[in-house]
Amino acid sequence: MTETPAVRSIVVGVDGSDSAIAALRWAAKQAELTGASLKVLTAWQYPMAYGAALGGLDDYDPASTAAEILAETVTKADIKLPVETEVAPGSSAALLVEASAGADLLVVGRRGHGELLDVALGSVSAYVVAHAHCPVVVVHQAD
Repeated sequence: MTETPAVRSIVVGVDGSDSAIAALRWAAKQAELTGASLKVLTAWQYPMAYGAALGGLDDYDPASTAAEILAETVTKADIKLPVETEVAPGSSAALLVEASAGADLLVVGRRGHGELLDVALGSVSAYVVAHAHCPVVVVHQAD
């Protein structure tokens, strides 16, 4: 009989949405059950218009905004165990796939816009499921 590998490291991607809070709660529960470490990751990018960075936003700091969103998400999830947090520049999907290389489990939320909007907007959860280096759990937004 083959043994199930131990889960030592869980990475969860958050964006402040209700589905991200649900994903973080699920990941925290799994970390409690397995004794795994928990890393919470969010990404940021400068706003773009037709492929070019928008000008005139001298006082806009997307890294600070992302850090605030991450902190608020962790607070709303009401996690009782220690977490490592990271705010990184770049595409959410690409950063999560990169982080999955050092993880035993990747957890993301899914807002559930529907198939048409997922195709039009691009789905982070679909991308990481297809490209992650470890198993992925997709937590659907709670009703």
